[in-house]
Amino acid sequence: MWYVSTRGMAPRVDFEGALFSGYAPDGGLYMPEELPQLGGETLRQWSGLSYAGLVKALCSLFIGPELIPKDDLNDLIDRAFSRFRHKEVVHLCRLRNGLNVLELWHGVTYAFKDLSLCCTAQFLQYFLEKRKKHITVVVGTSGDTGSAAIESVQGAKNVDIIVLLPKGRCTKIQELQMTTVLRENVHVFGVEGNSDELDEPIKAVFADVAFVKKHNLMSLNSINWSRVLVQMAHHFLAYFQCAPSLDTHPLPPVEVVVPTGAAGNLAAGCIAQKMGLPIRLVVAVNCNDIIHRTVQWGDFSLSETIKPTLASAMDIQVPYNMERIFWLLSGSDSQMTRALMEQFERTQRVNVPKELHSKLSEAVTSESMMDEVITQTMLRCWEENQYLLCPHSAVAVSYHYQQTDRQQPSPPRCCLAPASAAKFPEAVLAAGLTPDTPADILALERKEARCTPMRKGDDWTQMLRDTIENLSRQWQGHFQNTPE
Repeated sequence: MWYVSTRGMAPRVDFEGALFSGYAPDGGLYMPEELPQLGGETLRQWSGLSYAGLVKALCSLFIGPELIPKDDLNDLIDRAFSRFRHKEVVHLCRLRNGLNVLELWHGVTYAFKDLSLCCTAQFLQYFLEKRKKHITVVVGTSGDTGSAAIESVQGAKNVDIIVLLPKGRCTKIQELQMTTVLRENVHVFGVEGNSDELDEPIKAVFADVAFVKKHNLMSLNSINWSRVLVQMAHHFLAYFQCAPSLDTHPLPPVEVVVPTGAAGNLAAGCIAQKMGLPIRLVVAVNCNDIIHRTVQWGDFSLSETIKPTLASAMDIQVPYNMERIFWLLSGSDSQMTRALMEQFERTQRVNVPKELHSKLSEAVTSESMMDEVITQTMLRCWEENQYLLCPHSAVAVSYHYQQTDRQQPSPPRCCLAPASAAKFPEAVLAAGLTPDTPADILALERKEARCTPMRKGDDWTQMLRDTIENLSRQWQGHFQNTPE
């Protein structure tokens, strides 16, 4: 299985190459050169698999056994999911009036990112141990990515992780999940600025190609193919749990409602659809609606500003995984994808070509929700089911309520729930409800915290470079002193 850049100007790589790269050298994102096609027979065989079983089946299609032999791959995935709180890893909740909520948040940090990041971290460590290498992961976060990335690699001997968080702008729980992990390989900086401002020093460091190479730097956000690959399993599980019967020809459709920010979960759904999974995708966003405008009118353009909302993880200007979707739906047309994305980077606005826009609106429908709709949905779901939704999950469920209230005939529907309400007590209170905080989250308050400040007026880029150089020196010293 080979991977090519969506922009078509970079050499193809294998899974290991895609895993360690993030962006391709031409600025594109890696995608499989060809997608395996799954017929009805394979889907029927897969329908009995657990979530972990689906991840194993999907990964074995996209990671050659010459890179990770099948038994090793299965062990890595089992290890990745060993600390999840639910025995099924991912759990479907069937609620009143046909509402199906797929809980993706049973990992240590109570967010869906645990699913893909814990697998990605296992793959990284597997290759690093084989190659006797060390990497430094640099992550800028607005909340969930930082804690899930820390959780996935804390204590790993070949990986150091540096996280920059916007001090006072994450929820208190998100900040504590990052600052209370006191492992030697975890380095957290609290930046006096917003998440766009803290991205600047990270971009500056990654722009120095020689520095990146010398210090084996990488990022773990959802530009990484490995994360999209694991997230495809949500869509297969949603389909198998909600399809009425797999004995019919053709197989019946299921609607999957995907709340999203950077469009990683949506790209995973589009790929699953292209492989033959009969899902209809609905993308649900908050009022930061670039994806909604793209699906509805082909208007892929930045808004003047990001509006802060209750569904804060979706307060995103640039959903970079849309590039994967454009490439996929254009029939792997890298020339067109490159032209589109370069124009977008230059002018911050693109009108999606007519033919591509019609392919996009065939594959995906979309909806955008305001904060008051989010809180109304949280309240209604509690009143009808005694079930607390996080604000991101509520974006998806509000689409379900819209459809059922209009009595629209539709196939069975599954709403993806990316985080637990326990992480967003402020939003729960805003909906007039009482937060329910688990003991392990309450315990964070009593833990020792460690966080290095990056103050206004400090040279953040220099601080980041110095930290990276320091870690490289320590690793080289450690490596030279380790007997074979």
